[in-house]
Amino acid sequence: MEQVNRQWSIAESAVTVSAFLKALNESDFEGAGELMDENVRFEGVLGSVEGRDEYVRQMAKMKLRYHVEKLLYDEDSVSVLYEIDMGGKNVLTSGWYEVRDGKITHIRVIFDPRPVL
Repeated sequence: MEQVNRQWSIAESAVTVSAFLKALNESDFEGAGELMDENVRFEGVLGSVEGRDEYVRQMAKMKLRYHVEKLLYDEDSVSVLYEIDMGGKNVLTSGWYEVRDGKITHIRVIFDPRPVL
C-alpha cells in the first residue's frame, strides 16, 4: 500500500501542474493561484518573481498560451516541454516545477528569448 500511496503522490504533482497550465490557458488566474504556494518563486531568462500574488498579476497581463508537448514527473518535480504563444510568436520552452503538498513552490523556465525581444 505504501508503494501505491507514493505513486499517487508522484502522479498528483503532474496533475497539479497540468491543472495550473490549463487554468492559465483559460485565463483563470484565481484558479491558477490556488495551485501555487503563497511564497512561490519563479525564475526565468527575463527575470524572477517572488510570491503568488505578484506572479498571478504578471501572468494576467501577459496572457500566454501553453501548448504542452511532453510532461515528465518524478517525486515532487515536474518537467514540461511546451510551446508558449507569446504575443503571436510560439517559443519552445522548458519548465521545471517543484510541488509540495499539492502546491507549486518553485518554477524555473528556460527558452531562447530572441524571438520576443
